[in-house]
Amino acid sequence: MIRDSAKLCDLVRLGAALSGVAVLAVASPSAAQFVVTDLHPSGSLSSLAAGIGDGQQVGYGNDPSSGLPHALLWTGSPDSVVDLNPSGFDSSEATGASGGQQVGFAPTRGYLRAMLWTGTPASAVDLTPAGFLTSIAYGVGDGRQVGSYQPGGAEHAVLWAGTPESAIDLHPAQLHFPWSRAMGVGDRQQVGFVMNPRTLHALLWTGAPESAVDLNPAGFSTSAAYGVSGGQQVGSGLTGASEHALLWTGTAESVVDLHPAGYRHSRALGVAGCQQVGLAVDPTTTNNHAMLWTGTADSAVDLHSFLPPVWTMSVATGIDADGNIVGWACCDGAGGGHAMLWTPSIAADDTGGGDTRTGHTGGHRHRPHRMTSTSLMQ
Repeated sequence: MIRDSAKLCDLVRLGAALSGVAVLAVASPSAAQFVVTDLHPSGSLSSLAAGIGDGQQVGYGNDPSSGLPHALLWTGSPDSVVDLNPSGFDSSEATGASGGQQVGFAPTRGYLRAMLWTGTPASAVDLTPAGFLTSIAYGVGDGRQVGSYQPGGAEHAVLWAGTPESAIDLHPAQLHFPWSRAMGVGDRQQVGFVMNPRTLHALLWTGAPESAVDLNPAGFSTSAAYGVSGGQQVGSGLTGASEHALLWTGTAESVVDLHPAGYRHSRALGVAGCQQVGLAVDPTTTNNHAMLWTGTADSAVDLHSFLPPVWTMSVATGIDADGNIVGWACCDGAGGGHAMLWTPSIAADDTGGGDTRTGHTGGHRHRPHRMTSTSLMQ
């Protein structure tokens, strides 16, 4: 599957490069159109969507009575929302969804605990291994979950298979970094980064600490990987003083710089099929704009353009195999952020030459999604 997906992505990029030649019936990035659904639940102070998979979207909303975040699950509309906050926990956040599973974390007695759900608050499983106090789950896929925990006080990347007893410590001691974190999992690969007080290096694993591949590319002082699917890995790296969205296919040498011309910084956070999503910093307003790529910098689509003018900043956090995209949008001085779902709208091409995308778009204690908790941008 990974090999076939990579070949398909190569063909799509080739089709985009051959002007006027119909290689595949795939809409070009410049023709992409989206309908945006505001997932914000009624009564919430703010909300954010952090992950998407198999018809489900996850994130959190701030409870109107306590102001604390509660992990939320949607299935395409604000009315579909399910509050996943588990019994005994004051707050929680969901970070990823795949195969009917949702992951995230919930704090208790001052410690974060990695959580796994299957659609209801009662289904919550605390993934923290016995004997440890702190853990966080950031991603889910293939029936596996990834994140980090703290053996001996040092943060280590970890891979689970649904139970605390299944935990595999992915920390690559051979790379001589004191800390590591796993952010995404898919198609038997895991991604994240290792770090020390001076730098981060993007990493790729295949289920064991000794499998770690350092993805930090030449010319970049720092890098991190946040998402993986179909043999592609996405993240970002620092080159000079600018953060650039990056795409890899298994090695540091394979890197593709996705940074769109004219933007100050960029970061890729999610990947599915041949598409990547994230954010770029608008050069005029310095606000984040949600972005979509199809494997090259030139393919960048500013998803913020599909939002009404009241929204002044946005981030795309995840994408599924059907091209549905989640994230959030916020507006200056007008309340908290709102969880958003961008859905591609497909209609017949006027010339009959394939598909084009058509459509249009139809508020704080708000912090960026957890995937940016270790910021490369200064």
